[in-house]
Amino acid sequence: MPQDEYSTNRRARALAYLADHHVMTLATNGPAGPWAAAVFYVNRGFDLVFLSAPDTRHASDLAANPNTAAAIHEDYEDWPEIKGIQIEGSVRRLRGSERIDAVAHYAKKYPIVRPGAAPAVVRAALARVGWYELTATRCFFVDNSQGFGHRDEIELA
Repeated sequence: MPQDEYSTNRRARALAYLADHHVMTLATNGPAGPWAAAVFYVNRGFDLVFLSAPDTRHASDLAANPNTAAAIHEDYEDWPEIKGIQIEGSVRRLRGSERIDAVAHYAKKYPIVRPGAAPAVVRAALARVGWYELTATRCFFVDNSQGFGHRDEIELA
């Protein structure tokens, strides 16, 4: 792909990458120090919705310090293949109508959480989780096919 076409499409490529993947590694820093946790997500643009039990270390960390970073990538075998997303931002717990909207959006990607479709074990787990949104303040798309360590900052506005 010519470089000017690559630059023009970088935002669309990053959004497509987010939509095509499922797991982000969330980095937090709390009273016990730094931590990382893998969570399933759904993107709304560059903002990422995820669920987690509020008593997990990463959820407790985010309650104390909402600033976070996340990475989304595959397990590549060779460095020229590496592509991925790096995001920094702030996480907040969703409540009320925002939570209802997030659950509906999440269920489009993960039908197992749809009301009435979830098996009993999933319904029980969903009753115990909090719903969160990582609001991105910076985002980078890493693409080593463009050169070792190549990364483009994505304009979020």
